[in-house]
Amino acid sequence: RSRNNQSVYTQEVDSESFEAESTDRDYIPKGSSGAIIHHDYYSLSYNEEYEVPEWVAYKLTANSLRVPNVPRSNRFTEDYAVKTKTARHKDYSHSGYTRGHMAPAGDMAFNETAMKQTFFMSNMTPQLRAFNGGAWRELEENVRDWAFDNDELYVVSGPIFTPKPKDYIGKNTRVAVPQAFFKAILDNSGRERKAIGFIMPHKKLSESLDKFSVSIDEIERETGLDLFGDILEGDEEKIESEFNANDWDFDKKRFKQRVNNWNNN
Repeated sequence: RSRNNQSVYTQEVDSESFEAESTDRDYIPKGSSGAIIHHDYYSLSYNEEYEVPEWVAYKLTANSLRVPNVPRSNRFTEDYAVKTKTARHKDYSHSGYTRGHMAPAGDMAFNETAMKQTFFMSNMTPQLRAFNGGAWRELEENVRDWAFDNDELYVVSGPIFTPKPKDYIGKNTRVAVPQAFFKAILDNSGRERKAIGFIMPHKKLSESLDKFSVSIDEIERETGLDLFGDILEGDEEKIESEFNANDWDFDKKRFKQRVNNWNNN
């Protein structure tokens, strides 16, 4: 289910069953300014000016999370599908920032291909360690919980620059440091379809995750993207303009663990 208690949910599920899912790309946002790249299990728009993804989008299912995890890759590589070239591993070295996944390795642990592709540098943005290993990690783990609760979710994540980057890293490539991050989650398969978004300032956070919850419309206003238009169609306005944090189960123990431990690592 998450990094801490995933084994509770592990079943023998064949990873080959996800091949068909990987060709379903109706989750791609509209209004992108970057080059759109399709990998086997997620898509992204690459922002060449800032050398980070504009967004990363994929479908997360309970079945994919039930597959026994492959070993974590930990080998960061350039994404050669990006013709203009991506940032390199060494651009982040000794910068004070970690390589923050937009499509988490924990969401893509069902086969080696999916795992390795999350370590493409096109999937990375500079993140402070206290943010990456704190609130962002907590949100990722909660999203995996919600995938189990709802069977299937659409997830879009990315950086926010308001309006321009203030800081850059990289010796050979100028990589922009985001001021904030967003994550949008859509449950489109349940009896009552629902969505929730998050906009989180890029710093160590002590507040509970629900304090950063917003509507999908709010993320779209901030980013200029149309996140779920191809999926929602006629119901788009209602689902994207409304949200209820009580529809999503936030793990209180995990929040305490973040504040007491993860934020200080």
